[in-house]
Amino acid sequence: MLAGIALFTLASLLYLVVPPQLLIAIRFLQGLGAAALSAVSLALVGTYFTRDRGRAYGIYNAIKGAGYVVSPIVGGAIVLQADFAAIFPATAAVGGLAFVLSAALPQPAKEPEGVFDDDEDLSWSSFVAVFREPVLLPWYLVIVANMFLVGILFGFLPVRIHELRLDAVTSGFFLSLVAASYLTIQPVAGALANHVPAAITIRAGLVLGAASIVVAPFVDGPALAITSIMAGIGVGTVWTNTDTLVSRLARRGRLGATMGAAGSFKEFGDTIGPILIGLLSQAFGLPTGFVVCGAIGLLSVALVRGKSSVLATEA
Repeated sequence: MLAGIALFTLASLLYLVVPPQLLIAIRFLQGLGAAALSAVSLALVGTYFTRDRGRAYGIYNAIKGAGYVVSPIVGGAIVLQADFAAIFPATAAVGGLAFVLSAALPQPAKEPEGVFDDDEDLSWSSFVAVFREPVLLPWYLVIVANMFLVGILFGFLPVRIHELRLDAVTSGFFLSLVAASYLTIQPVAGALANHVPAAITIRAGLVLGAASIVVAPFVDGPALAITSIMAGIGVGTVWTNTDTLVSRLARRGRLGATMGAAGSFKEFGDTIGPILIGLLSQAFGLPTGFVVCGAIGLLSVALVRGKSSVLATEA
């Protein structure tokens, strides 16, 4: 994790001394560093919190999500006060602070079973095996489906708001509702996962998030505000509780690799959602795009039934 933070920080500083045309290379290096931080920090939460893990992941994801909400505002302010290049020393400063704080993290009091006592090597076959675990595969697909909805919600709800010809203040209000509900529900959902089988909360979250996506293009005013809140609650619940569940189902010694794989599936879902709704909306109109994508989300509920649901309950 420290290596990832260091790479991110150095890549940010590198932008100041290379031609702007190499921005994509700088962003690639930043992405590598951030990915290491994200995957390993998820595993560390599971390491530190062998008990009450659901609540821990809920708080972790709420804080992480708050960063996604706040950082574009801060970045915009930096660009307005200075210029685009000023973002990079700012991110380097944040990276440096994160490095210092992370270096001070304590070692776990003991090595939790299934985290460090791995007798497997770092071979390619061992890495690929994490993606082929039959117990984990349904939950990886659920993660893709939920992030599919997240990408649509945060990427295309603004398009729906623009279609209604609402002013910038009202538009910002709607997006704030989504972000607030999405962030607030995660600690609550995580705590609930410590007492209720995760499959139940994940199923409920999927239904709520997907149904809200289907309804969104047909309502406005207060109804759209309520729909936005329900969508945020749904996707936030699934986000946190799939993290909790996957960490519990990880095989002995594979927690880090498993959480890294889950992160890859998150990014994949977050990528394909906006692409698909964009194509559908361009071809058939925005309502069709929302309805079809929401229906796909509803179909994913079937992944949380049968054998996978039983295994999740046992976990």
